[in-house]
Amino acid sequence: MRQAGRYLPEYRTIRERAGSFLNLCFTPDLAAEVTLQPIRRFPLDAAILFSDILVVPYALGQKVSFNVGEGPQLFPLMNADEIGRLPSQIDLAVLAPVFETVRVVRAALPKEIALLGFCGAPWTLSTYMVAGSGTSDQAPARLLAYREPEVFSKLIDRLIDASIDYLVEQFKAGVDAVQIFDSWAGILPPEEFQRWCVMPAMRIIAGVRALIPGAKIIGFPRGAGTLLSGYADQVAADAIGLDWMIDVQFARVHVQNRCPVQGNLDPLVLVTGGEALDRAVDRVLDAFAAKPFIFNLGHGILPETPIANVERMIARVQSVR
Repeated sequence: MRQAGRYLPEYRTIRERAGSFLNLCFTPDLAAEVTLQPIRRFPLDAAILFSDILVVPYALGQKVSFNVGEGPQLFPLMNADEIGRLPSQIDLAVLAPVFETVRVVRAALPKEIALLGFCGAPWTLSTYMVAGSGTSDQAPARLLAYREPEVFSKLIDRLIDASIDYLVEQFKAGVDAVQIFDSWAGILPPEEFQRWCVMPAMRIIAGVRALIPGAKIIGFPRGAGTLLSGYADQVAADAIGLDWMIDVQFARVHVQNRCPVQGNLDPLVLVTGGEALDRAVDRVLDAFAAKPFIFNLGHGILPETPIANVERMIARVQSVR
């Protein structure tokens, strides 16, 4: 995850050329270039579309900006009136550059290399949309969901519909599979997790497959822990992403016995490198490689990651094929 990013000098060059982060996301030639950079440098099996989960709120008319050193900033949606002013449908014309990026990348990739698209899950998107930025516990969205669940449901419903439209267009443009990132799933208690993470994921997958039969979709509710077993039971995903915090025995028995899994190397051990990295890679392979499995990190590559460590990780994984 986050194949393209600040750990690559060639990415930093393109990022500076683009000016703003959103301009990079919405300029197909540049976004395609940074999508392809990791594939040129490393012998990877798939390319990951370069974009950001917050292009969906942006295409719903919410003001979104990315300030260096501050993370994303949005105009916060604090009440029913502000949520009600969101359009009922996403403006796919705003996202047309993303779909063009997919077409450019797909045309440039060898056929044997998959192209993965993605979207943010409604719960995770809502945490940024309500608070106006990321917070340590995403309390603003949690409070709104508790205090005014009907109002909050309207926001989630709008994001479900927007996500379906967005992912369908990615498939039409040429992605081979998509991932639904629920990066803040782990902060919810079980009942709220069921309502705001599981049910929306079920609806998104059903909606996408109604229009793209057989669409390959990965679900990634980061931090879900033991709630992953219920997620795997109910969400008809083709694979489930695992973060690095999950107990591997639990994941093998309660998740991988239901469907393939993806993960789950700690991004910090990739920063560390050396024998610690070798041991961590081996633990992941020992835990999951006996059954259908996608080796990946448990979240994105960190900016300070040495390129040599990425090369070492990939070589070790591929040596056991």
